[in-house]
Amino acid sequence: MPTQTFSHKTVTVLPDDEHNRKLVDNVHPSSWVNPEPTGSYNLVVIGAGTAGLVMAVIAAGIGAKVALLEKHLMGGDCLNVGCVPSKGIIRASRAWAEVLHANEFGLHIPVGVKYDFGAAMARMRRLRAHISHTDSAHRYKSLGVDVFIGEGRFTGSDAIEVGGMTLRFKKAAICTGAQASAPPTPGLQEAGYLTNETIFTLTELPPRLAVIGAGPIGCELAQSFARFGSQVYLIEALHGIMPNEDRDAAEIVQEVMIRDGVKLLCCGKALTVHKTDSGKRLTVDSHGQHYDITVDEILVGVGRAPNVDGLGLEAVGVEYDKFGVKVNDRLQTTNPRIYAAGDICSRYKFTHAADAMAQIVIQNALFPHPLGLGYAGTDSLIIPWCTFTQPEIAHVGMYEADAKAKGLEVETYTYRLDEVDRAILDGEDDGFARVHVQKGTDTILGATIVAAHAGEMISEFTVLMRGGLGLKTLVGTIHPYPTQTEVIKKVANAWRKAHFTEGQKNVLRKWFAWTR
Repeated sequence: MPTQTFSHKTVTVLPDDEHNRKLVDNVHPSSWVNPEPTGSYNLVVIGAGTAGLVMAVIAAGIGAKVALLEKHLMGGDCLNVGCVPSKGIIRASRAWAEVLHANEFGLHIPVGVKYDFGAAMARMRRLRAHISHTDSAHRYKSLGVDVFIGEGRFTGSDAIEVGGMTLRFKKAAICTGAQASAPPTPGLQEAGYLTNETIFTLTELPPRLAVIGAGPIGCELAQSFARFGSQVYLIEALHGIMPNEDRDAAEIVQEVMIRDGVKLLCCGKALTVHKTDSGKRLTVDSHGQHYDITVDEILVGVGRAPNVDGLGLEAVGVEYDKFGVKVNDRLQTTNPRIYAAGDICSRYKFTHAADAMAQIVIQNALFPHPLGLGYAGTDSLIIPWCTFTQPEIAHVGMYEADAKAKGLEVETYTYRLDEVDRAILDGEDDGFARVHVQKGTDTILGATIVAAHAGEMISEFTVLMRGGLGLKTLVGTIHPYPTQTEVIKKVANAWRKAHFTEGQKNVLRKWFAWTR
């Protein structure tokens, strides 16, 4: 019979309500009994976030003996403090924004209608708990995975210790992810702050909120809380929001956020924080003007730090730095028996990227490769991403500057949503589709979409790029009318039109004249 040789830490997720208790019962059950390890494992995975979960379930599904270790909450950031809760409150804030603008569609909302922030957060917690079954300890046990709740640590070349037990392995994978970090802003630590790991514990709306960092996390939450009714100050050290995106794409979102009530303080310098009786006081210089503001809460959306502490990496010769564990294209660490995947080793800190990397590890770690053939590599990955503001910004492949830096000649085509019937009718005509093409070909180098549903639309470009197909395929693909995805067909038609030369026109004129 399985025996438990230790007592793992009891976890409480705030607020301690029925929804969060259900969540914990799934992803860190207090009654969990770790199995008794027998023999050697084909694969031991440390960390049950997206990468670890995918890796464990695939390996077990093909017959490997697999152990999965998690010290905190299975599901990792995505389920507990990332994608799932953030999209829950983004959807709620969009509903409120739609109510505020309902008069445009002939719906007159009575004066005094209020939004219940607490109810919106409860909805998020309820849905998160519902989703958590997919990542639960009991489900993974039923799928053939040995689940260990506790802190794993390498103790030898083929050994990991967890809960007083030693697990032997042929191969191991580090999937411990990353955690929120904070800038060295004077006074920030003393005043206290929220991150994506703590903001979803709120049950009351902060009347005044400062957000430090205008990257994806900062922008998504700044816009959401502004729509809920908070006075939001968004502070960014660089110029404008989302500095890694095309400027005209980011500026469309920026204008919408400002309309939603976000006060943007970009090119911010000399930021300081002080805790006062009336709240948290921030001073910052922005575009030559000095701002002195007081808020109730501060949200930090700047930076991620890899979770490497306590893993015993030095004992097994796994090198790491401030960016995470060092891996090669095959996702091998400096110890060839140990692999890594997900946020712990990748600059692409997305759930779907972690999923793809996990599958690469499975192929490389569990199967023989005679003469070094048949390995999978990260260089083959085509990774799209999306920031879920309104409108959304989605991108795949290279930006124009990236392509030019690689010496590629680029043609860029853009088609605006305010020329797409369905977008106009939906009242969602802020945005565009843009495609970068290698000059003289139809080869897609990259694409950006700014639209209400850009995250749903970008996959069309991703599939084409993955399949080695170009704009000729897109030109010949029928899109239903009226849909917002027509913008993708229209930007491809812009390429076709540009490549219909005057010489070709002259030939056709002569042909039509001869056939009249």
